Amino acid sequence: MLNKVILIGRLTRDPELRYTGSGVPVANFSLAVDRPYANQQGERETDFIRIVVWRKLAEVCAKNLGKGRLVAVEGRLQVNSYEAQDGSKRQATDVVAENVRFLDWPKDKLGASNDTDFGEELGIPDDSEFPF
Repeated sequence: MLNKVILIGRLTRDPELRYTGSGVPVANFSLAVDRPYANQQGERETDFIRIVVWRKLAEVCAKNLGKGRLVAVEGRLQVNSYEAQDGSKRQATDVVAENVRFLDWPKDKLGASNDTDFGEELGIPDDSEFPF
């Protein structure tokens, strides 16, 4: 069996980072993904998909992503059932991300805050280490 999802879209809001009772980081955000076809009015419709990211990747996403950023998300589909306040049974579908690729640069090219050195976090040497 296979449960694999790959999406490319833009964040509809900044990631929300929180921690579980045992201290595990988890971040949530929504992704706007255009459908590959136009409707009868010639407009493309958009799906808004909830994304859940865990552990170190959750912290990296919360620190470096913001509303409007373009990302590729690779993960699995997860359907949760719950009972609403009115007693009706409901389902919520999320994509649990295993990999998030940043596809554009932030406007200031320094990350979410001016003190972020994303290249250092990924182990990329800065320009001063190159002899040319």
